[in-house]
Amino acid sequence: MTTTDQSEPVQAGHAVPPVVDHDTWQAARAELLDREKAHTREGDAIAAARRRLPMTEVDATAPLMGPDGPTTLVELFGDREELVVYKHMWHAGQGIAGQCAGCTLTYWATQEPAYLTARGVSFAVFAQAPYDELEPFVEFMGYPRHWYSVADVDDEIVAGDEFGQWTSWLRQGDRVFLTGTLTGRGAEATMPTLALLDLTVRGRRETWQDSPAGWPEGGQPGWFWMSDEHYRGTSWTGGRPTVQWTRPGALPGTGTHAHAH
Repeated sequence: MTTTDQSEPVQAGHAVPPVVDHDTWQAARAELLDREKAHTREGDAIAAARRRLPMTEVDATAPLMGPDGPTTLVELFGDREELVVYKHMWHAGQGIAGQCAGCTLTYWATQEPAYLTARGVSFAVFAQAPYDELEPFVEFMGYPRHWYSVADVDDEIVAGDEFGQWTSWLRQGDRVFLTGTLTGRGAEATMPTLALLDLTVRGRRETWQDSPAGWPEGGQPGWFWMSDEHYRGTSWTGGRPTVQWTRPGALPGTGTHAHAH
């Protein structure tokens, strides 16, 4: 078995985990795995409780505007019984670069709904903006054509409530019901980047996380969501949602891109 001389420092600079032989590492990993399994089982129990929540009826005929013109909430289901909707924040007058960085992160990894539709679940994104404001943003980001404006919807549950949240809906004939919502840190379920960062030694590098002494100083929560043209996190005060720099035509500056409408 290969071992490491524990008296030899691994690197200079920030502190690192202690160096041990593989058997010792494996024992520590197994102990943590027991906690991870308990966490997974509790998640299963919470999901089971969520399936037992009551539901509340909404206006199935709520008028939406989408890529193919006017439609209604119930029509988004197609021939399926269930619908998942992400309510994406929209900042009027802020241009493409000024749109919500947190919503961008939440939705980016789940924009292709193939595995949902394969299980009989339709998918859509709602935003409180006229569709002619949404369309250039959707085109620039390369998003699928499942974005809908709820600007003309009166039903407060459909068009109001909290944006930046996942919602689930059930259709029964011509009637539609809200069955569940997920927001705040619950929305991290669709942010796989955060799960991968949690797998790393340094974690998310945010001030709130519990890190050993000597670890790099953290930034404020969400510091990496906005970045400049060099992909450096710049907090909420500059740059644009990080993934936008991967889009053709992204230029520095709020609301600026090469294909402005």
